[in-house]
Amino acid sequence: MGSEVVEHQDQVEAVREAFEREFERFARFRDSEAGTAGSTLDEAEAALRELADLRTRHTGKKSALSTLMKTIGRVPADERGAFAQRVQQVGAGFGEALDAAEASLKRYISAARVECERIDVTLPGRRPRQGHVHPINIIRQRLEDVFVSMGYSVEDGREIETDFYNFTALNIPELHPARSLQDTFYTTDGLSLRSQTSTVQIHAMQRRRPPLRIIAPGRVFRRDTPDATHNPMFFQLEGLVIDRGIHICAPSKSTPKNSPDSLSASALIACAL
Repeated sequence: MGSEVVEHQDQVEAVREAFEREFERFARFRDSEAGTAGSTLDEAEAALRELADLRTRHTGKKSALSTLMKTIGRVPADERGAFAQRVQQVGAGFGEALDAAEASLKRYISAARVECERIDVTLPGRRPRQGHVHPINIIRQRLEDVFVSMGYSVEDGREIETDFYNFTALNIPELHPARSLQDTFYTTDGLSLRSQTSTVQIHAMQRRRPPLRIIAPGRVFRRDTPDATHNPMFFQLEGLVIDRGIHICAPSKSTPKNSPDSLSASALIACAL
């Protein structure tokens, strides 16, 4: 055997030993159960990435094994067959070891992901937290319930009104300060945000015939500077009674003695009227 052949065989052994040294820490993964036992999902995924890098270094186009395969043609003819066979055996061993460890890691990762994402349908569901009715709406509902129990109906209306409904129909003169830009919000086309729910009374009187007994709760808007007692938007409730023989004390006579609301009827009527 020539010295050149011996040199090539030594190179093959050096390549094999280098691979085995690096692969040693992955060798345990060949056993799919014992090899991956105690590993976390993150550790297994990291090991799989490192194994892929190891495959590239030792079996890729720029690897030492690939360089040996290119030298087969330079080996003497009488030794070429044995040398080529040895190189192929080493390469096949690399691939077999890498494939076994890779398959084991992939099976473990797949099972671990399923376990992490598993949903136990027998567990009780998570009930979504329910919100709470706003305090203003609670008061509004209580007021409406009391007045409805006294025979009133609840009327609602537009929040953007014409000049007629917001001022003229309410006998507000042309030069009244309430009509100024300092007190009322106007749109570019001459409409305005209602400054009181009295606008609802006008619509109700146009639409319905007496006798009439209504309340008009809702938001109103005025150009006030926000502070402890003022706000550009606030809530208002107005009442309207049209009938024969009506005077300021008449509504209280129809108030049930056992009111469903904790507020007194006289206080409610004062608030509304």
